[in-house]
Formats: sequence, C-alpha cells, structure tokens
Amino acid sequence: MAYSVSSLTEYVDQQRLPLLVAATFGAKTASLVSKMTGVKSSAALNIMNTDAVFQTQACSWNASGTTTFTQRNLTVGKIAVMEELCPKTLEAYWMQSQIMAGTPDAVPFEEEFTMKKAAVIASQLETAIWQGDTTSGNDNLNKFDGYIKLIDAAGTAISATAQADITTSTVRGIMQDIYTKIPAAILDKDDLVVFCGWDVFRMYQIALATANLYHYNGEAGNGEMFIENSGVRLIAVNGLNGTDRIFAGRKSNFFVGVDLEGEEDTFEIFFAREARTVRYVCEFKYGVQVAFPDQIVSYQNS
Repeated sequence: MAYSVSSLTEYVDQQRLPLLVAATFGAKTASLVSKMTGVKSSAALNIMNTDAVFQTQACSWNASGTTTFTQRNLTVGKIAVMEELCPKTLEAYWMQSQIMAGTPDAVPFEEEFTMKKAAVIASQLETAIWQGDTTSGNDNLNKFDGYIKLIDAAGTAISATAQADITTSTVRGIMQDIYTKIPAAILDKDDLVVFCGWDVFRMYQIALATANLYHYNGEAGNGEMFIENSGVRLIAVNGLNGTDRIFAGRKSNFFVGVDLEGEEDTFEIFFAREARTVRYVCEFKYGVQVAFPDQIVSYQNS
C-alpha cells in the first residue's frame, strides 16, 4: 500500500514570520537643508542685502550706499494620511493567527504597519521636496511646490550648459561645467554641494571608474563623493531620480518649512467603536523654498 494524496492541495506554510516589507528611501534632503518651524500657512524668508561704496576721506559727510530688504515666501501644504482597517477582513486568511481572540479592536503587526507607513511618507516627501507642483494631477506631488519648480520660476539661477542627455560619456563634462559656473562668492563656503539623483550619481561613478579615477569615489556607498578636480561634494538624493536635473548651491540656501519639526512622524492609530474599525491618521504641514535662487547653478537637458 502507498499514500494516496492526489485529492489534496500541496501545503504552503503561509504563517512564516517576521513580516517582510518592501524597501523605501527616506527624506535625505530634509536632513541636509535649513529648517523653518512654526509655519502654519505661509512664512517669509526675510532677506537683507547691502552694498559698501568706498569714498575718499574728507572733512565732510557724503552718505552713499543702499540697504535693501526683500522676501521670498515659503508656503506649506496641509497634508493628511488616513487609512481604515477592519481586522475581521483578515480572519479568513493566514493572518488569523495574529488576531486577538473575540471581537478584535486592534490590527495585527501594528508596529510593522506604522513603521512602514512612516517610511513611505518619508519617501514620498523626499520626492515632493524636489518635484512638488501644486498643479500636478499626482496627489502626492500637488500639496506644495518643490525646489525644481521654485528655482525654475524664479528665473535667476545660473544655467549650466545643456547636453542632449546625461550619459557616462557626458556626465564628467557636465559636472565640470557646473563646477565652473558656481559663483566665486560661494566657492569657499563649507556647505557648498551639488545635488543629483542616484541615477546620475551612478553614471558619474561608472565614468570615473572607466577613467581609472577611483580616488574620487570617497563615500560613494553613501551617495557622496567629490567632483573631480574640485573640493565640492556631490550628493545623491532620491528626490531627483528620473529628472535629469542637477543643482549646485549652499545647503543653507535651501529651506524646508514645517509647523512642528518631526510632525510627519507623529500619528494616531485607534479603534473607532462606531465603525468597528481601526483607523490610522497622520497630519502635518510641509513646504520648501530657496532664499537666493541667483546663487544656484541649475542643469537641465536640452
């Protein structure tokens, strides 16, 4: 005699833990730039500029020179993330072993769920920081204008020489051109950087390696290295992925505005008795601005 199993479905162990979650990138840009807190709707970046006109000393008073005040407004988007979860939906599936006995008033894997949700919010903010556009049809991009739109709209950024495309053959020349276009007045500032997407950063790595210039790789694994023949640091940020845009400027010239710092990491998860569901909510305000667009070098393909 032998086993007869032809009428059975092959067993699949569906209750293997820990629960796996897909990788997401964080809001790296926000950790590098200037912060402005207490912004509930719009706040001005107040800018003062003055000149100094040299004169020949004399026994007289001859006033000259002008001090000018200007403003650039930082407007935040009022963002909410809400989700409703019914634990009973999971009772017919492998997750049933993780649901509390009786009438459930909590969801399984709550810690993993909230951590993943926070990571996704950070990832989407990183993209919006650069690519945000209030006229966009994408709900994750239309809550505030990002750096790209703001810099382009100002019309005073220094344009790097455009190429048809960024490739391993052109990327070194593009980076050198951007470096030569950086205003001399900010070349000695210790927060001067060049921002690019990870896709462009990788092409630059490959181009340098092909030219046997490995000594420029620096901390390439962390998305940072020096542009060849310069002391300027190139930083890869996910918010610029797929845009073929590159920007050079001081980190202190780029601002992120919020009402409360870290508010995007604060959430509530609670059992709504009237609906018999668990609800997740995260609300925060977020926006960006640049103070001196004329001190930024901007690259865009032709």
